[in-house]
Formats: sequence, structure tokens, C-alpha cells
Amino acid sequence: MNSRNFAFLLAFLAALIYGISFTVAKSVMPLYIKPYGFILLRVLGATALFWIAGTFVKKEKIAINDFSRIFLAAIFGTALNMLTFFKGLSMTSPISASVIMVTSPIIVLSFSTIFLNEKATKKKLSGIFIGMAGAALLIIYGKTFELGENEILGNFLVLVNATSYALYLILIKNLSKKYHPLTFAKWLYLFGLILVIPFGYRELNDVNWTSLPLSAFYGMGFIVVFTTFLTYLFNLLAIRKLKPTTLSIFIYLQPVIAGVYALIVGSDSLNSIKIIATLLIFIGVFLVTYKSKEKVN
Repeated sequence: MNSRNFAFLLAFLAALIYGISFTVAKSVMPLYIKPYGFILLRVLGATALFWIAGTFVKKEKIAINDFSRIFLAAIFGTALNMLTFFKGLSMTSPISASVIMVTSPIIVLSFSTIFLNEKATKKKLSGIFIGMAGAALLIIYGKTFELGENEILGNFLVLVNATSYALYLILIKNLSKKYHPLTFAKWLYLFGLILVIPFGYRELNDVNWTSLPLSAFYGMGFIVVFTTFLTYLFNLLAIRKLKPTTLSIFIYLQPVIAGVYALIVGSDSLNSIKIIATLLIFIGVFLVTYKSKEKVN
């Protein structure tokens, strides 16, 4: 397997974990732990894991001028990214939040064109919009429209989340090549931890750990180890070989994976609309990731 295909595999595994995580996270939040407390737990656990794992790789010295970029990446990739999504989701409807999130690859492509001089080819644009159509169809179909407590502000915060993630991918593109992923990630999460402590300390402190069932610990452990530690590591490794736009298109696979997982556990059913939506998503992913004769990353 060449390095580019391995990067695709890592991006797919990250999407697979994210797709399963929706169900897992819902089983523990907010019943056992509130959103901001959960964010702090995620970042705290991942920070510890990255620093432990970092002891097994060759020690690297971070250039002084790179710390500011890592700090910005921590703002957009951990703190602002997670905080605005959870807060926005609590104020708007899940359907609105999901539809806004599928605009992320378009935002990434826009920033990549501006900051990284990435060419917005017709094939890539077609893939993004076909995939977005499939994702939107899959998310919208069969769901009821519930109004949140503040739809406008909630939708705005979810849009900030999508934009924040796009900026994060742009910021880490060159840094991920300069440093080992574990070296970069441990500093990224240390800065992120400092940023989220003021928001999540009280909610994390309110958790009654002695009364939690074993299933809650399993769910929290899955989110910390797999959804946070492994997915960020996989994406850091993948973006060394892929363009931010290419990596972002895997977001469209998340509702497909979530749906497949729901089928496996018996909480959803299959129909023609879902099949068509899934096909559109895979066509979109294929158009963006397919390597033609010219050099494409």
C-alpha cells in the first residue's frame, strides 16, 4: 500500500470512528456528564495520551515562531471547534446543525484556494457538491424538524464550528509535515486544554463518578481514546499526504457510517432514498479523491 492510499485508509478510519461516536456520545451526554464537562474530559484525556505516546518518538524541538501557529491551531481545532459545536447544537435543531456541517468541505476549499493556492478544479467542485447533496438528503430524509431555543444563534455557532475546523486544516498542513504528528499533537492539545478548562471545569467537577454505570465509563473511554486521540492522530498523519480539501470530503461519510451502525444495532431501516443518498456521497468522495494523470494530493 502506497503512502497516499494509506492516508485514505486513515481518513476513512477517522470517519468510521466519528460515525459510531454519535450514538456512543448520546448514551452518556447529557445524562451522566454535561457538554462542556465532556469536552474538558476529552481534551484532558487526549492530552495525557499524546504526551505519554510522545515519549516513544524521537524528541523534537519546536521552533519558537511555530508555537504561535500551534496555539492558533489549538484555538480553531480543539477549543473553538468543540465549544461552538456543542453550544450551537444545544440551541438549534440537530437537523439544522447537520446540514450546516456538510458545508465544511466547501469552506475548506475556499480557504485552501486563498491560503494554499489550491486549484478548485471542476471535478473537485462537482464531487463536493454531489457529496453534499447526498449527505443533506441522508440527514434530512425521514427526520422531523424541531425548533431549538435560539435557531439563529445556534446555527451561527455551528457555522463558526465548520469554519473553525476548516481554518484548523489549513493551519496544520505545513506544520504536520515539519514535525512528527505526536510531537505536534501533544502541544496542540496542551494549549487546547488550557483554553477549555475555564469552560468545562465546573461541569466536570459536578459529575458523580461513584454513581456512574460501567457503560458510561466505556462510552467516555471510547470518546477519549478513539474519537479524540486516534481520530486526531489519524487526520494528522493523513494530511501529510492529502490536501485539506481531500481530507475534508470524508466528512460526508460520517452520516453514512452512522446510518450503517444504526442498521447493525437495529435502530434504523434501509430504503431507496438512503441508498441513493449513499451512492451520491460515494460518487462525490470518488471525484475528489481520484488521482488522475496530473499530480493530485
